[in-house]
Amino acid sequence: MTTVIFLHPNATPDHVGMIPDWLNEDDPRPAKEQIHTAYAHGGGWHDMTGFTLDKASGALLYPGDPPFVPLATMKLRDEIIVAYEHSIFAILQADGSFVAARLD
Repeated sequence: MTTVIFLHPNATPDHVGMIPDWLNEDDPRPAKEQIHTAYAHGGGWHDMTGFTLDKASGALLYPGDPPFVPLATMKLRDEIIVAYEHSIFAILQADGSFVAARLD
């Protein structure tokens, strides 16, 4: 199981759900593919577009919505998986790029 670091005082294990159990260092696939396969019953991982990332705070921004504050993080090799409210997750790459999806 992947270690979870809770960043927000209101964050709970419910915010990350089963995702730490789905990430396997021995599996060479990236986090997005591992999550997509493990969450196939729930629809898998499907990128949501329109988000930007405030690199200073880690907040995920979407036009017209208040900032999504990071609640918890997990690491898979060089990828950082961040949990936000409303079952939004982002996977950050070392080069600064990221993808986001809702996994509920």
